[in-house]
Order: sequence, then structure tokens, then C-alpha cells
Amino acid sequence: EYTNINATQIRRDLSAFGRFGKRGVGYRTEALLEEIRKILRTQGQHNIALAGAGRLGSAIASSPIFAEHGITVAAIFESDPDKVGQRVGNMNVNSIDDVAEICRERNIIVGVIAVPADTAQDAADALIGAGVKIIFNYSEALLDVPADVNVHTSNPAVDLLYALYFHLT
Repeated sequence: EYTNINATQIRRDLSAFGRFGKRGVGYRTEALLEEIRKILRTQGQHNIALAGAGRLGSAIASSPIFAEHGITVAAIFESDPDKVGQRVGNMNVNSIDDVAEICRERNIIVGVIAVPADTAQDAADALIGAGVKIIFNYSEALLDVPADVNVHTSNPAVDLLYALYFHLT
């Protein structure tokens, strides 16, 4: 129900990865979740760096949803000296100048950008310089990154318009 995909299609999709459950009985939920985590490679711990300790960054850092999926906000970076050293969620905010050292120490290859559009490219450059290869960009900026860096940009207004388009058509 959550995905609006019917059960038959889900069973068909799962069958592409092997046999799960028993015909007429169903699935053992925990075993199925474990297999899906293997398929999606979401087992284990994944550390991410968060650039931005403002309202959006604070909400991301304080949200339990990442931990529920094996993702830990391992470092928070900020260019505003007034925010450096403050506590956000359960972490201290680091200077963006320390991003390379901290990302290497904590094995971080994923970065989340939660800063205004006018500073997003600087945040991206710092994360990329630290070895980050995947960036989730919550600013409105279009980032210029090397070909080996994957960027996913999410703009709530655009996402809402997308949903409205499909609802209204």
C-alpha cells in the first residue's frame, strides 16, 4: 500500500533476485528485509558528512531516519564561525576547513549539502576535495562537479510541483 505497487508486481520483482517466502504462506519479514538490504547493499554502517548547520542541516542531523537505515551523520561542517563548535543533534559542528582530515579519518564518501545556493558550490568543492563521491544537494544551486562524482539535487518546491503534475493529469 505504501508504494502504490500491487503485491503481484512486488513478488515478480523479488523473484528476479531469488526465491523468497513460500507460496500461499508469504514472507518472513525479518528474513526478507535482510535479503533486500543485501541486494541494495545497505548492510553495515555508512558515514555521511553534512555541510550546513542551519535549520535544514539541524533537522537532518537530528532526524532518526538515517540511523534506521544504517546511515550515520558522522560529521557536520559549517563555514560560519559563529556556528562552529556549537552542538547540533548529538554532534559538534566542525569548521569546513577541517573537512578533508575528518572525512578521511571517518571514512566518509557521501556528503549532504544543506546550505544556501550561494555557498553550495564552495561546500561541494570542499567535500569533493575530501574524497566525497556522492553528494545530496538540498540547495537550489546547480553544482559543477567532476564526472566521477554523483550529485542528486532535491528541491522541495520542484518535488511538490512534480507530485502535483501527476495528481492533476
